[in-house]
Amino acid sequence: MEITSDIKYVGVNDHQVDLFEGQYKVPNGMSYNSYVILDEKICVMDTVDQHFTHEWLDNIQNVLNGKEPDYLVVQHMEPDHSANIANFMKLFEKATIVSSQKAFEMMLNYFGTEYEDRRIVIKEGDTLELGKHTLAFVAAPMVHWPEVMMTYDTYEKALFSADGFGKFGALDRDEDWLDEARRYYIGIVGKYGKQVQAVLKKAADLQILMILPLHGPMLYKNLPYYLDLYNTWSSYDVEKDGVVVCYTSVYGHTKAAVEKLVDQLKADNAPEVKVYDLARCDMSEAVAAAFAYGKLVLATTTYNADIYPFMKEFINHLTERNFQNRKVAFIENGSWAPLAAKTMKEMLSKQNNLTFVEPVIHIKSAMNDANRDEIERLSKALCIDYLARDEKQANKNDMKALFSIGYGLYVVTSNDGKKDNGLIVNTVAQLTDNPFRVMVSINKDNYSHHVIKQTGIMNVNCLNTDAPFKVFKQFGFQSGRTVDKFRNEKDLLRSDNGLVFLPSYINAFFSLKVEDYKDLGTHGMFICSVTEARVINKVETMTYTYYQNNVKPKPETQGKKGWVCKVCGYIYEGDELPDDFICPLCKHGASDFEPIG
Repeated sequence: MEITSDIKYVGVNDHQVDLFEGQYKVPNGMSYNSYVILDEKICVMDTVDQHFTHEWLDNIQNVLNGKEPDYLVVQHMEPDHSANIANFMKLFEKATIVSSQKAFEMMLNYFGTEYEDRRIVIKEGDTLELGKHTLAFVAAPMVHWPEVMMTYDTYEKALFSADGFGKFGALDRDEDWLDEARRYYIGIVGKYGKQVQAVLKKAADLQILMILPLHGPMLYKNLPYYLDLYNTWSSYDVEKDGVVVCYTSVYGHTKAAVEKLVDQLKADNAPEVKVYDLARCDMSEAVAAAFAYGKLVLATTTYNADIYPFMKEFINHLTERNFQNRKVAFIENGSWAPLAAKTMKEMLSKQNNLTFVEPVIHIKSAMNDANRDEIERLSKALCIDYLARDEKQANKNDMKALFSIGYGLYVVTSNDGKKDNGLIVNTVAQLTDNPFRVMVSINKDNYSHHVIKQTGIMNVNCLNTDAPFKVFKQFGFQSGRTVDKFRNEKDLLRSDNGLVFLPSYINAFFSLKVEDYKDLGTHGMFICSVTEARVINKVETMTYTYYQNNVKPKPETQGKKGWVCKVCGYIYEGDELPDDFICPLCKHGASDFEPIG
């Protein structure tokens, strides 16, 4: 298979395997990818599983057409990629292995030799010249083994990504990338989010035109889509709106409660409800779903003064992979001494940022009327934000939305007649309650100020503490005049005034009509009446202090002299900061800078 005129695919498809790594069902098989780079020096990228030695060597020799390879780059020593190192080196006696020191130590364990006389030991930042192709090596420890190196071809702008960006499934089977890539990532790499984040930061500095993984298809088009998904997964952020319900049931009574809850969740406007019987489903699919969605319900029985084994196994899978940033609800069943909810909470107690949703449903043998009422209340608690988004079911006159105003951070949305726009503001205040009046102050340099002066309407979205830094980058570090800030959003939600309101990361929003305007010099103050107000959820409002302490990345100031922006972390290097300096990222002035150190 030709990837480019110089890069050829020489990997194999495996339809013999039924369980990858002995545990993940792969009905569509697996691919073990290997590549050849043809240049003045010829380089082979990784080997394949031991069961495909001759097929792989045939593929290489067909591409080489009588030539000899100069190098074998070993990015990852897991046996499905390294099993044929010895066979390669016996066949091609002049070839040199290029790999990390840790990988050579592993080769000694696998093959009884470190190839001392036929090796090049590389580390982060090293390069290998092939001719017009230069390979630059990127350390990726614990993604997902400690020896892993990725490789960037500066000529083709191709990232050989080792096990990163891989998926289950052979290349000769046609299937959607997302579900099997997510299941692969969560199962294989999911524990190592911090390490993946570190690699993504390195990748951000590279111009990447294609990603060539060791499993799954080569990625060429829409690379920001794949990079954004990996950023979401590795930061344990919520990928999708919806509720996942995982249960075990011995005699059907817990299952009946789950079915009642699922019906109620759908009635309460849950956008998606995924249900898994843990005794019968593919456990890895249930685990991947729990990481994809923001809300999880666990329902099981007390069993031998513990919980049912399949539920225990499932929760262990979650905690092993650093399950966090989710809302979790519980249904327990026990005929005489129910302990399941307590046990499940204890198993999850050390996970970061989990919110346990009330009420906990306590069933003694079979559902009763009180349980049915509790299930309805639990559904309402899980779906409070979904109900608030619904055009028909939302309470559009819930002035408690104004209680979310504080010295916080907000996204103000508007529309210039051609596209939707949004910006971050930190100055919103309620002025009166009879009638309801709200003040919003916006810097005149912002495009939104110009738009709102013309249109006279806006929405104020009250950010909550779930909002990640990407929200601030999306709405705060670029201008709506030159960028469509909603270009990657689908199925936009709109209030009655026709403006967008955010589908997530807010606890309330209100629509405003401008009644008066005050010129404050650098800023304009809009005095507005409230035309619509909705409470989305009860998550705490994102305050400026919370943003500074928990959301904004810490700037890398070590060894630098100058000033750092307290809002976005931009560093101005120099002895003196001009009084009229404006931050090029967040547009805040010199007063929001502080000296480094």
